[in-house]
Amino acid sequence: MGNMELKPWISPHNKILALYDEKNNVIELIEDHARGTCIGGAAWSSYHYPRNSPCIFWSKREGSRLFFKIKPSVSKEISLVPSYYPACIESVIVENNKIKVTYSGLAGAGVAAIGRTYAEGIENFEVVEYGGGRKFGKVIITLPKKEKIVIGIDDTDKKDEGATYSLVNEIAYKLSLEMKVDYIEHSIVQLYPENPFKTQNCVSVAVSFAVFPHQKNELIERFRKKLEEYTLSEETGMAVFGGIIFDDILIEYAKKAKSKIITIDETYDVASECNVRLIKIKKGERGLIGALAALPYIDYPDDAVKLGDK
Repeated sequence: MGNMELKPWISPHNKILALYDEKNNVIELIEDHARGTCIGGAAWSSYHYPRNSPCIFWSKREGSRLFFKIKPSVSKEISLVPSYYPACIESVIVENNKIKVTYSGLAGAGVAAIGRTYAEGIENFEVVEYGGGRKFGKVIITLPKKEKIVIGIDDTDKKDEGATYSLVNEIAYKLSLEMKVDYIEHSIVQLYPENPFKTQNCVSVAVSFAVFPHQKNELIERFRKKLEEYTLSEETGMAVFGGIIFDDILIEYAKKAKSKIITIDETYDVASECNVRLIKIKKGERGLIGALAALPYIDYPDDAVKLGDK
């Protein structure tokens, strides 16, 4: 369906992604707000949408990007009130390989709904009501259903050379271009500073991607090969998780890794229980500990960098 005329007061969203976790029946909706620079609009949406949308149970904002974790819901019109309840996501529906999202809003929120129809990533849309001024607006957008892959990495450098955070960022960035997948997030995770095996700052890294199902295995294998080619350590570890919701046992393990030494046996046990794949890159396996601990912090990059409780 073609877009309506781009009025001067319509500012297009940059990109929208919809990821689906089948095991937990959860959707993660990721929006890059108007032109990728409208932080004010993103902050406004970050405040109002979770308050007014029963389907949203978790959210965060990173600059102009919004992340909403959502339980699929059947369409139900919600009463909006100017200023107090001015916008919401009415429903999010999974239909085969598509995800349909219904936005409604008053005044500028209705205009923002129209702005989403111009975003990269959407396949189709239906304008139910045009918003703007004092009018109500409603739009349904259709997105391809993608899956989320989170990769944790630790121990790629040596005493006089290398940096895990930037090596991983470069690998993720270049693979996203080569494979045409979406590189979504990057978290640096502060681990236990008194670990005697640390190189210096003692951090691991997690990155996430949005992929189609047929791309998953290729992405993981190409990431592994890049690490094997560029790592400077014999202890490099890689952990791979597919999904949006992390088990409580993995979250507790990650918190523990900030303040204590963790054994490799515990690492294998937690990974097995939480359906995480551990991959040794060279001969050693010590890096698997930090790689596993990095995974759940992909949701909380600001907490990830903090020192743990002693």
